[in-house]
Amino acid sequence: MTPAELSSTVLHAVRRAVDAGELDVTVPARAVVAPPGPGGCGDYATNIALQLARPAGQPPYRVAEVLRPYLVGVDGVADVVLTGPGFLNISLGGAAPAALVEEILSAGTRYGHADAPDAPDAPDAPDAPDAPDGSVVRLHCPHDLRAVVVADAVARVLRCQGALVRVTAEGFDREWTAALGVRVDGVGPSPAGPPVTVRPVPAPADPLPLGRDAARWALLHPAAHDRPRIGDEHLAQREGNPLFRVRYAHARSRALTRNAADLGFAAAPGPVPDAPQELLAALGDHPRVLAAAAAHRAPDRIARHLVAVADAALPFLPAVLPRGGEKPSAAHRARLALAEAAGTVLAGGLTLLGIDAPDHL
Repeated sequence: MTPAELSSTVLHAVRRAVDAGELDVTVPARAVVAPPGPGGCGDYATNIALQLARPAGQPPYRVAEVLRPYLVGVDGVADVVLTGPGFLNISLGGAAPAALVEEILSAGTRYGHADAPDAPDAPDAPDAPDAPDGSVVRLHCPHDLRAVVVADAVARVLRCQGALVRVTAEGFDREWTAALGVRVDGVGPSPAGPPVTVRPVPAPADPLPLGRDAARWALLHPAAHDRPRIGDEHLAQREGNPLFRVRYAHARSRALTRNAADLGFAAAPGPVPDAPQELLAALGDHPRVLAAAAAHRAPDRIARHLVAVADAALPFLPAVLPRGGEKPSAAHRARLALAEAAGTVLAGGLTLLGIDAPDHL
């Protein structure tokens, strides 16, 4: 069951409770599902009971108690636990990883984009990053390299969520395009209309000597209000460098695909009993992260999310291929599919940040 399917399942449970006369509410248009927060459990959690409590005229916990029986026993749902004021924590059955992996591999690097097929709802962001009516989101930044790079990344993320974007700057150096791949649509004073000003804390030193990928990462990984660190640590080929870990995890996933082909088998989504829950949660959370990054104009959220995906994937990757005299089995094909899904998410996220995702590292 994918996050989108689980959201529909929660809404169906609400509808059944209303039809049975146990709740007197209007069924909402969507139900937010996300990885459980502190104190939660299971694979996903929803705050639908808190959302319905006031219109139902009942405490949130009581609404959750009403909804729980309509979720327990549904195909793909293994258990539902109530926590806090009324959160429903949902544990999925063994097929959950297969559905999620299949969804990711089907969408490719566009997984999480608003126009991707069956893209899940994004819980922590507005219904749209800006305007599906065709109006243009105007981003304007000062004559500052970090501001231009952040605006360029924000524009990429907004576009992946279906927005039309125009970027302007008070000044722009041509070498920035050649060195870092940034572009603006206009140079000069703030344009007419209400532009969104992009003004992060400037970099303390020139990042251009780092090269395109490391320089963009150095400028985008910290939050806009944090001063970025500009140094050779972004070029280090070691685990202490987050950019290296992200790109290494992607390259390892691609190497596994090549090695599996040499062994005569390919990926096939299926149950992965030993799948790391942290990895599954991070992969399932990717669409929400993209939508939140677009809504809050914060590409740093994507950078930190990619580090979380890589850190969850790296311990799992050595166990993907057969060992010794093992023959490739369905379990190996399913593990390989999960590894490929992780690599796909890493490649898609790096692309949105304007950073290369090499197959060999």
